[in-house]
Amino acid sequence: MARPRRCRRVCAEPDYGSFRPDGIPGGVSITLTVDEYEVIRLIDLEKLTHEQCAKRMDISRTTVTEIYESAREKIADSIVNGKVLLISGGDYRLCDGSAIHFCQKRCGRPEGLNTQLISAKGENVMRIAVTFENGNVFQHFGHTEQFKIYDVENGQITKEQVADTNGSGHGALAGFLTELGVDTLICGGIGMGAKNALADAGINLYGGVTGDADEAVKALIEGNLAYNPDIQCSHHGEGHHGEGHHGGHCGEDKHGCHGNGGCH
Repeated sequence: MARPRRCRRVCAEPDYGSFRPDGIPGGVSITLTVDEYEVIRLIDLEKLTHEQCAKRMDISRTTVTEIYESAREKIADSIVNGKVLLISGGDYRLCDGSAIHFCQKRCGRPEGLNTQLISAKGENVMRIAVTFENGNVFQHFGHTEQFKIYDVENGQITKEQVADTNGSGHGALAGFLTELGVDTLICGGIGMGAKNALADAGINLYGGVTGDADEAVKALIEGNLAYNPDIQCSHHGEGHHGEGHHGGHCGEDKHGCHGNGGCH
């Protein structure tokens, strides 16, 4: 018995259902499925890697590659041979907006989270993110306005970049880090909901870290980073009252997409 095809998660259905060569009222048509359209949108327009696209659509990277090649061939056929390009059908489901992987339209990407400003992660590279403020490890994961991103290869830092987040919530930030291809996060205080979101995304967490961000990353690489594996944001008060405590709120703010099985 053939294995059932997994429905591909898409952010929203296309705004335009067809494209027609100029001056051709009818003509031969070719159909680009909605899931093929979504792969083209994510890879060619949003500049995601195949791996990031796979996470966004809740399918395997191999499947993404197959869909991408099929979609590119159809688009080329339309452009070169003057065929009407229709966008319709396919095995897909609309994102319901509840998981940590962002969609651009229906799920509402929080303002300020722009992964396109960060270069794609290379092969055999470990990517470390640090909650960042004025050169130091920022002490509240959910309120951080910047991450400093470090690419590490063969035990050496090869690239440093800073990503602005606009202080969006815990769940949104977990999805943001996932899209960037982050493997490891260094931070100060962090709530249990955010810890769970990071764990679900496969991101290693080193919480309860203070001091200079660059030095923290170097210490992690050397295997002597001082951190608290049991750190938890649990107090809601004014100011900081020791490790893991902070002002503001630790509520879990989750945005993004969620696969719920089955096609709709």
